[in-house]
Amino acid sequence: MNSYDVAIIGSGPGGYVAAIRCAQLGMKTALIEKYNTLGGTCLNVGCIPSKALLDSSHHYDDAMRHFEDHGIEISGDVKISLKKMIARKDQVVSQTTAGIDFLMKKNKIDVYTGLGSFKDATHITISKEDGSFEEIETKNTIIATGSKPSSLPFITVDKERIITSTEALKLKEIPKHLVIIGGGVIGLELGQVYRRLGAEVSVIEFMDRIIPTMDKAQSKELTKTFKKQGMKFLLSHKVSGVVTNGDQVTITAMDKNDKEVVITGDYCLVSVGRRPYTDGLKAENAGVKINERGQVDVNKYLQTNISNIYAIGDVIKGAMLAHKAEEEGVFVAETIAGQKPHIDYNLIPGVVYTWPEVASVGKTEEQLKENGIDYKAGQFPMRALGRSRASGDTDGFVKILSDASTDEVLGVHMVGARVADLIAEAVVAMEFRASAEDISRMSHAHPTYAEAVKEAALAATDNRPLHS
Repeated sequence: MNSYDVAIIGSGPGGYVAAIRCAQLGMKTALIEKYNTLGGTCLNVGCIPSKALLDSSHHYDDAMRHFEDHGIEISGDVKISLKKMIARKDQVVSQTTAGIDFLMKKNKIDVYTGLGSFKDATHITISKEDGSFEEIETKNTIIATGSKPSSLPFITVDKERIITSTEALKLKEIPKHLVIIGGGVIGLELGQVYRRLGAEVSVIEFMDRIIPTMDKAQSKELTKTFKKQGMKFLLSHKVSGVVTNGDQVTITAMDKNDKEVVITGDYCLVSVGRRPYTDGLKAENAGVKINERGQVDVNKYLQTNISNIYAIGDVIKGAMLAHKAEEEGVFVAETIAGQKPHIDYNLIPGVVYTWPEVASVGKTEEQLKENGIDYKAGQFPMRALGRSRASGDTDGFVKILSDASTDEVLGVHMVGARVADLIAEAVVAMEFRASAEDISRMSHAHPTYAEAVKEAALAATDNRPLHS
């Protein structure tokens, strides 16, 4: 029987990063993955493939709607090959997962393919596809089994017409009318992909706005932009039924006045969130507690109730984000090694990779009001930037919220071109407890989208933006 210092169950961003850090710290490490490719949901059926399709569809959208503005004339019809688009996405995924294979070999991490489950607190059984079993011994285990798409109790996902994000990434045809249940990140990203390609897209959201966990101003701006792009929204609607009849899906919902609304389409994407995935883990054999929401309970060290077993990522409480899982993977590896690492969950950024992009870190304006914190707000529109006008990306803004008395930055919220990258500036500033004035006094290259951050900081400091 092979023995290890650490075994990680699950090879998503949290799991494989934890494995690398453990190996870097001199621990003999095993990584267990039930699928034939490493990388988990993010690399295989989540972050990476969705961004590949977003980028491909963005190119097509530019050709159809924006090239002429730039003096680029295309003779003949611009055609879509969804088959090639999906094939390119698959190639990107293959290259990325192969990169993880390389990193495992480079760091001398033993990879086991099969379903990992606890025999007890120090032994893991690996069930392989051919029906055989293997057992390993480990001093420490990190549970990194991730999440799966959620549904609603009355919806039967047939994976053909009623689909999840996994199926939406490999459709063989462009929907005529894609109806999306859920106005969160995943639904909006995939909705924009197919809207660009010509589908009619309707989004049904239970709350009164899309991306409801982000700042209200971001929801308003993104809704306005999406409506210009042709997407339709049914907000404050509660879905009550979804049925298929041949190639047609019928969705019934109740609006805020309890009036029934019926929507029909040829595909329905159920995008109502994700659930922690612990199926087959047999956590009870090790004595590990799982709460009523299906999450593995952990303490501040990300330790379960069994001291040598830890859990990270989507399977524990908190935002289901790949970069959160990565930070937690490093945190646990360094904790096991006797170091004293740190994570500030308030400073884990959130991003929506639509166009315009949406990015946030820290507290929203609604949260500050709810907590009775006196604050200042500075906002700057992207349309006032020379760089935005040059590229034609004038939708959006940057908003900075700072403490009214100390000027410390409490939250930064952005909508616009490349804000998924710009948000890192805000994270760095907040990690070092910068004030809005600190940001306003830093030189930002001209012309760039990043100038909006400086201008918003000037607006928050003493309401003196230079360009608006």
